[in-house]
Amino acid sequence: MISPKQSADFVANMENVLDVYKLPYSPDYPVVCMDESPKQLTAETRIAERMKDGSKLIDYEYSRKGVCNIFIANEPLAGKRIVKVTKRKTKTDWAEFIKEIADDYKNAKKIKLVMDNLNTHKASSLYERYQPEEAKRIWDRFEFVYTPKHGSWLNMAEIELNVLNGQCLNRRIDNINTVRQEVEAWQDYRNNKDAKINWRFTAKDSRIKLKRLYPSIDA
Repeated sequence: MISPKQSADFVANMENVLDVYKLPYSPDYPVVCMDESPKQLTAETRIAERMKDGSKLIDYEYSRKGVCNIFIANEPLAGKRIVKVTKRKTKTDWAEFIKEIADDYKNAKKIKLVMDNLNTHKASSLYERYQPEEAKRIWDRFEFVYTPKHGSWLNMAEIELNVLNGQCLNRRIDNINTVRQEVEAWQDYRNNKDAKINWRFTAKDSRIKLKRLYPSIDA
C-alpha cells in the first residue's frame, strides 16, 4: 500500500531507503533488509483423496492449530538470507533475532538494517532483553534505516518472504517444528543458489512515477 496523499515524511524516508539501495556491495558496511510475517498453522480435517493421475484432492475444511512467526533478514547484493521461526513476535523475539544478525556479521564495521517502523523495531527492545552493556554493544553494530508508513513494499525482505511463502509454505502445515525444518531447508537452498535481488527503482524514478506524493512547492 502506498500513501494516498502528498507526504513529505513519506518521500523523505523513501528517498533515504532508495539511496541506501544504491550503495555498492561492502562487507564492512553490508545492507541487510529485515521483515517478519505470521504463518497460520492448519491441519486437514479429512484424509485427502488421491486422484487417478496421482494428485490429491484437498478438502477446503481445515482445523486451526495456532500461529507462528517468521523473521527473515536478507542481504540482496550478497545473495544471503537468515530465517528464524518463533512462536511469537514480541520485542524479546525481535531483539534476539537482531543479535543473531549482529553475530552473523561479526566482521562488519556497521550493518545498515532496512526494516519497517514497527513499535517492536526499536533500540529500546534490546534494553528490555539484555543487560545495558550487551544491548549497547548490539545497537552499535547497526544503523537502522526505516521504510515509511505504508511503504513496506520498499523493504526487499518482503520480496524474500513472498518467495519463501510461494516455494516452501504454500500448503497446510500443522506444527511449528515442520515449519522450522522446511524453512531451514529453503534457506540453505536459496543461499547455495546465491540468489540476489536486482533492485532498480531509484529516487529519480520516484520523482516521476510517484510525483503525486511529493508536496507542491511554489517557486
